[in-house]
Amino acid sequence: MTRYLYPQNMRATANLWLWGLRDFLIVGIAALLSIVILVELHFILPIALTVCFGFLTIRLDDTTILDFIR
Repeated sequence: MTRYLYPQNMRATANLWLWGLRDFLIVGIAALLSIVILVELHFILPIALTVCFGFLTIRLDDTTILDFIR
């Protein structure tokens, strides 16, 4: 049997820094759109919502604040 150096022998979910891969993509795309909206329309609400979502989806020990709230 082949053993890998990756955690849990290749069975762990993909994480990028403190977020799951799906959450990281959502935060990244939302941040880009929020910055464009902020620059063009001077409207700060989308970037505030993006930061809020980013904070709620920080993953530690396979759990997030958003999971706890749900």
